Amino acid sequence: MPNQTRWQPLIPFDNGHPRQISVEAQATVARPSEDQARLELHYLLRGCDAVLLPKPSRSPQRRDELWQHTCLEAFLAPSDQDGYWEFNLAPSGHWNVYRLENYRQGLQPEPFYTHLPVEIQRQGSRSQPHCLELRLSCPLPPGLRTAGQLAVGLSAVIESADGQLSYWALTHPSPQADFHDRDGWLLRL
Repeated sequence: MPNQTRWQPLIPFDNGHPRQISVEAQATVARPSEDQARLELHYLLRGCDAVLLPKPSRSPQRRDELWQHTCLEAFLAPSDQDGYWEFNLAPSGHWNVYRLENYRQGLQPEPFYTHLPVEIQRQGSRSQPHCLELRLSCPLPPGLRTAGQLAVGLSAVIESADGQLSYWALTHPSPQADFHDRDGWLLRL
């Protein structure tokens, strides 16, 4: 039986974003067996007229510094360990997964992933008035497959049409926007 979150609204760090933008996210972890352990991430973005979205890539690749533009992110860690993983997913289809040893230390690309099946749909329907839907369903990294409870943080960097970045998360416990702050990883799966 998978552990799944309900749709979670992400909130901006400050009020310096266009009001029509909204971001919702959902995470699921299923571990029927160690070799079948999966992560599913699902994001909905509304208000795309006010957002700079990169063009879809014909050949999505692993890329660094995706957070410098619109990027949807997730952070996962065993609740009882210092190390964690960071997933970066761009609306272009480019992606990256990093492994960190401790808070912002030892950042390395996770070698387990050579491809991520990111699904992107632009423009919703009348029943789903989002302008961008992004889904990821992939195996959990080996270091999380047998871990106990996972702490999960869902977040987004949104680049507005005027080039300003806003930082969205479930909560912002630090005086500055900081997605790596585990006090903001409210979900337990």
